[in-house]
Amino acid sequence: MPIRTASAQWQGNLTEGSGTVRTGKGGLSGNYSFKSRFEEGEGTNPEELIAAAHAGCFSMAFSKALADAGSTPTSVETTAKVHLDKTDAGMSVTRIDLETVGQVPGVDEAEFQKLAEAAKANCPISRLLSPGAEITLTARLAS
Repeated sequence: MPIRTASAQWQGNLTEGSGTVRTGKGGLSGNYSFKSRFEEGEGTNPEELIAAAHAGCFSMAFSKALADAGSTPTSVETTAKVHLDKTDAGMSVTRIDLETVGQVPGVDEAEFQKLAEAAKANCPISRLLSPGAEITLTARLAS
């Protein structure tokens, strides 16, 4: 399997400095700063990038699980909300809320929920993050 890379560059001190992040193949790049991470400033931040990775990984894992069960989805749309909180150990990602909506012909609600939970448990990014952060899932079958 290929090894994936990304890079980050930072200039200045923590509160007044700024930086850029870039994925290895150049698909994503963006600016980040103290304000974009800890306030509401423009730019991205590491937690948003984790959210994007988790939403993408979960959507693919869920699509595969549905198709393997005989119900190929028309679409799976997932949002991940990463909670960065101050803890006794310092700033930590404490929780990630996954919210997904699937358009899946031929699947019933019970099977949809079962497969969504299985995808959450088996998504590589969920497996990476779950020892340190609670991961919740809200899955809705679109009609």
